[in-house]
Amino acid sequence: MKRDKPKYRQIIDAAVVVFAENGYHQAQVSKIAKQAGVADGTIYLYFKSKEEILIQMFQEKMSVFVTNLKEILKEDNSAAEKLYKMVENHFNVLYSDKLLATVTQLELRQSNKEIRLRINEVLKEYLSLLDEILIEGRKNGEFDEGMDVRLARQMVFGTIDETITTWVMNDQKYNLMDLAPKVYKLLLNGMRA
Repeated sequence: MKRDKPKYRQIIDAAVVVFAENGYHQAQVSKIAKQAGVADGTIYLYFKSKEEILIQMFQEKMSVFVTNLKEILKEDNSAAEKLYKMVENHFNVLYSDKLLATVTQLELRQSNKEIRLRINEVLKEYLSLLDEILIEGRKNGEFDEGMDVRLARQMVFGTIDETITTWVMNDQKYNLMDLAPKVYKLLLNGMRA
């Protein structure tokens, strides 16, 4: 499969850099190829278009969030502890890759409706894992038994997402990781009975 090949990874990693530095609309496939150290035509052996590069890049990078969250769910911790680790992990992945943070928080949102719909499909698995934490916490009494899981999911993900977007918009001048415990505390207080 093409995803297992080194050039595929090179192109995905190069796309993050080019999209972050140039913006999605100004990014050219030739710039991605140059950043990846491959010929322009090589890109088309792996991807149909620039849009496809963006979507595949998001799928690849989102898989890190999903894999990490699955590991968090396996741990013998309370739902509240799992929620904290989820928030911390989400912040850490993007704090550790500031270019990826720029792409996920700014460039993906400026894409067309079709691309956004495909990106939302990728997010579904991650959000369903978050639902597992919320349902567990509601069942075991850590969270309010009348809590609307869908609304709580929107609150959790929206708060994480907006906090990171604000950090990116402020040129990543402060330590995002310092906000993880504060965001967690606010979220937890909003879900407790």
